[in-house]
Amino acid sequence: MADADVRIPVSPAGQVLCAGANYRRHLVQMRFAAERRHGSALSDDDLVAESTSFVEGLAERGLPFVFAGLPGALSGARDDVILHGPGVEHDWELELAVVIGRPAWRVSREHAMDHVAGYTISNDISTRDVMDRPNFPMTDFLATKVRPTFFPTGPYLVPRQFVADPYDLRITLKVNGETMQDESTADMIFGIDRLVEHASSLIELRPGDLLLTGSPAGNAAHHGGRWLRPGDVMEGSITGLGVQRNRCVAPPD
Repeated sequence: MADADVRIPVSPAGQVLCAGANYRRHLVQMRFAAERRHGSALSDDDLVAESTSFVEGLAERGLPFVFAGLPGALSGARDDVILHGPGVEHDWELELAVVIGRPAWRVSREHAMDHVAGYTISNDISTRDVMDRPNFPMTDFLATKVRPTFFPTGPYLVPRQFVADPYDLRITLKVNGETMQDESTADMIFGIDRLVEHASSLIELRPGDLLLTGSPAGNAAHHGGRWLRPGDVMEGSITGLGVQRNRCVAPPD
């Protein structure tokens, strides 16, 4: 079994959608860091409180943020991740991924889960130092997220009926054995039903499409800018969905 060729458990021709900023602790960390960069004079405790209040307000009044990925970036749960340039600040984002089972166009939140076939694991590799365009911060997702091999996915597609509670799963990402992300899906801001409702209000979802539900706290910047390097091994797991193990390698000459 160690030599098995573990393929992507969904069609590589399907659509890929990603929810951004969808975990409370992660968004608090992002808000805290952004305010510090912009010169906030608040104490750490006060800035955490302000950031937490901002996130809770978003959860109550905001809409999900969903952007498009590209299926050409998909790779398998045992494949190497090639750290293509430009940029060197390669980061991890382990996520619970929803697999669409029935066409969904403008479905209500109440009926959204009827269109979910099951769940798998995806790691949305992102190169942070090319994300900002001049005068347009955090806008260049094409340069940042969709290079070949940057979406390790799998190993399994677990049918929805075999996941008793998708909000009681543990997401864990280790790099060379060191835990970087370890969070419950209970920390989601917008649930799967809200994400499917919102995404289907904008585009038609089709069987086999992937909808990533967001990454929890613990990205590289939170660990002192410990970016991925050739030779690193990422091990990602989500309760009941298996384990993916991907080695990072330098791009070929």
